[in-house]
Amino acid sequence: MSQSGVMLPNQQLNGASAAENKTSASEAVKKALPKMSVSRRRKDKIVKGLVYGSGFVVCAILALIIGYIFYRGIPFVTVQLLTTQSSYVKDTIGILPNILNTLYIVLIAMAIVIPLGVCAAVYLNEYATNRVIVKSISFAVETLTGIPSVIFGLVGMLFFIQILGLQAGVLAGGLTLVVMVLPTIISNTLESLRTVPQSYREGALALGSGKWHMIRTVVLPNAIDGIVTGCILAIGRIVGESAALLYTAGFGLILNGFMTALQSSSATLTVALYVYATERGQLDVAFAVASILMILTLILNICANLTASKLEKKEK
Repeated sequence: MSQSGVMLPNQQLNGASAAENKTSASEAVKKALPKMSVSRRRKDKIVKGLVYGSGFVVCAILALIIGYIFYRGIPFVTVQLLTTQSSYVKDTIGILPNILNTLYIVLIAMAIVIPLGVCAAVYLNEYATNRVIVKSISFAVETLTGIPSVIFGLVGMLFFIQILGLQAGVLAGGLTLVVMVLPTIISNTLESLRTVPQSYREGALALGSGKWHMIRTVVLPNAIDGIVTGCILAIGRIVGESAALLYTAGFGLILNGFMTALQSSSATLTVALYVYATERGQLDVAFAVASILMILTLILNICANLTASKLEKKEK
């Protein structure tokens, strides 16, 4: 290009030839791509369709289940149902005893399983040096996770009721659920402890901190979000458990105080759902209880997801 801004003939020819080369190259690529990737594109479309279809089916099934339960149950969730107990004399139906029994069992189980599970996880991650012991405990935890809940109920009935002499009630049910949800607490706590950078531990020890002081002031505070997530998941499993409690907590629908419920037959919400749906044939009440359980489950899952997302942001 000259100083006056006019393009010279040679420059025009070079520019035109370069443009023609680019055009011919792009056309060659366009012609070659369809021939080389037709089958691959078809496979990609098929796989994408299967993935989207599977996701849609799962979401549709979940929406149908939740929608049907709410459709059948929400109209029967009343103040009277939530604040009274069932009475043949007054001809009323209430699930207040079942709500309280569920709360009692959650409190008993979590009061025992949280310190036990967290201490076990801390030992495995921070103190244990014998690989045989670590592998043995890890294998036991994984095995307990896969055992059906009805087996926990059977073992709990044999051990806590027949051997130890406890009555079927909140205490026996809570102790049985401690064994059942203990692997959940240990696994989630272990994962959380492993996310704490090793440099944090080394820095605390370099400043003269002792082993336990370092764990208490550095490791556990940085892993608390994951521990809370595990506790929420454990509570969700306790609230939704029925098979184990049929053997250990009983079917009682009478309103009892905490101390009385420890050693007397006390049905939780899930057991009450079973009783109303099968023995009494009151499906409307059963769907109302199912709606309450569904709401509790959704709330617990949302809390667990929020805590997990907070943990991920903290790690980043």
